[in-house]
Parts: sequence; structure tokens; C-alpha cells
Amino acid sequence: MNQLSIFNLLLLVIRRDLLLAMRRRADVLTILVFFVMVVSLFPLGVGPEMSMLRKMAAGVLWVAALLASMLSLGRLFSADYLDGTLEQMMLNPQSLAVLVLGKMVAHWLVSGLPLVLVAPILGLQFDMSPQALGVLMLGLLLGTPILSMLGAIGAALTLGLRGGGVLLSLLVLPLCIPVLIFGTGAVEAVASGVSVVSNLSLIAALLMMCLVFTPWVTAQALRISLE
Repeated sequence: MNQLSIFNLLLLVIRRDLLLAMRRRADVLTILVFFVMVVSLFPLGVGPEMSMLRKMAAGVLWVAALLASMLSLGRLFSADYLDGTLEQMMLNPQSLAVLVLGKMVAHWLVSGLPLVLVAPILGLQFDMSPQALGVLMLGLLLGTPILSMLGAIGAALTLGLRGGGVLLSLLVLPLCIPVLIFGTGAVEAVASGVSVVSNLSLIAALLMMCLVFTPWVTAQALRISLE
């Protein structure tokens, strides 16, 4: 299979999953509403002290983004598993890793990209500076795809298991800790007057590693789950 056909296959899977997601708009809105509600409740609970809100802003937004992205991970492969599409994908001569990568990208476009776009608006509640908001948005733009790709591994391993949602959280959350650390560190570096390049570079490096390895690992996990 040449490079062009692989790219076309990737676009086909992304388009298919986006069309299916648009038919379930309530699920997409649930992720966004959950993110907005979790972030908005913290200023109400902590109080109007701006110095405290600025210190906790990055951590609150990153943790809320992680939890919101996990809401839809259980449905990443379940629909295709139940209707037999997943088995047909495995019988297909094309690379299963490419199909999986397409589903990861579609998941991020539905559950990750909206959070990136809304986060700067919510950051205003925490009195974040324009520079901090820009770094936050850039960090989320690099980090949320990692959350989707790592979550796909957990979704594949727990596919078809009873109580898989709890096990999925236990598998995915520890893997996402480095992303949260570097993401919040980048925003805190702005307040400290330190360069943010190191933290953002580490997130970008993690993103490249995930792009290379997670589709293949997820494909193997799917084969194990369906055996």
C-alpha cells in the first residue's frame, strides 16, 4: 500500500467517525459542558482571591481537560465492537494501526479540540494573563492529542470487559501524569518569568513518541481483546 492510499484511508476513517459523532451531538456536548462546569466551580468554591486563583488555574484546567477527554474513551471502540465493524477492520488487508490512528484523530477532534478552544475563555475566570492563556492553549493543543492516544490503549485493553470504565481510568490516569506536569509547568513558568520552551518541547516530544508507538500498541491490544 503506497503512501497516498494510506493517507486516503486515514482520511476516510476520520471522516466516518466524525459523521458518527455528529449523529450523537449530545455526547459531544456532554464533554464540553462537563469541562466548563468543573472549571467554573473552582472559582466559586475557592473564593475571589485572585492570587490563589492564578496559582491553581493551570492545574484545574489541565485536570478538567483530562477528565473530560476520558468521558468518551469508553465509546472509542465499543460501537464498532458491538456491530462487528471492528472484526471487519482486522480482516481488512490494510494496516490496523492506520485505522486506529484515524479513530484517535477523530476522537481528538471531537473531544480535545473543543476544550483547547474554550480553555482561554475559562482561564479569564482565574485572572490569567494573555501570555499565560496563550501558553495554556498551546500546551493543550500539544497535550490533548496525547491524552486521546494514551486513552485509546486503555480503551482497547478494556474492550468488552464488565466494569471496564473503572479499569480504563486506572490504566490511563498514571500514564497522563507527565503531560499534566509539563503542561502546568509551562503556564507556571510564565508567572515565574522562566522560559516555557523546555516544558512545551517535552510535551511535543511525548506527542511524537505517541504518534509513532500508540497506534501499533493499540492495534495489538485490540487483537488481544478480540481473541
